[in-house]
Amino acid sequence: MDRSQELSEFVRGTIIGCLQCNKSIHEISSLLNIPRSTVCGIITKWKQLGTTATQPQSGRPRKMTKRGQLSSESTKDLQTSYGLQISTTTVHREVHGMGFYGQAAASKPYITKCNTNHRMQWCKARCYWTLEQWRRVLWSDQSRFYNSTCLTALCQV
Repeated sequence: MDRSQELSEFVRGTIIGCLQCNKSIHEISSLLNIPRSTVCGIITKWKQLGTTATQPQSGRPRKMTKRGQLSSESTKDLQTSYGLQISTTTVHREVHGMGFYGQAAASKPYITKCNTNHRMQWCKARCYWTLEQWRRVLWSDQSRFYNSTCLTALCQV
């Protein structure tokens, strides 16, 4: 189980059901594969509050609602659209939470026209090699290329 993942209502109810069937905390923990501390916390909450539902947590509520989270507008657009003072940190956190990350694309090696022509000549010269001839080649990097005349040619990249 992931450390920060919240247990479902069903699993919490299963823990209480096992407790009512006179199972020990250790038995419940090993049966459901949940840490003993988690089982103890759920049982304690059930005994104190009579429920296993997640309680409201402390802290300042977020300014962005579900509707605001779906927006992909910039900070200024959000400020003018919703009339809220939203910091760039808030926008960054919400966009990051939606699975968008600001990462640069991986750079590909620049291939000159001369190098492209050399590669094509190399492949065409070996297009009709037999399987036995290809088995004698030692490859440092392999890529598979398909074309209409040579369906299983391996060409060096």
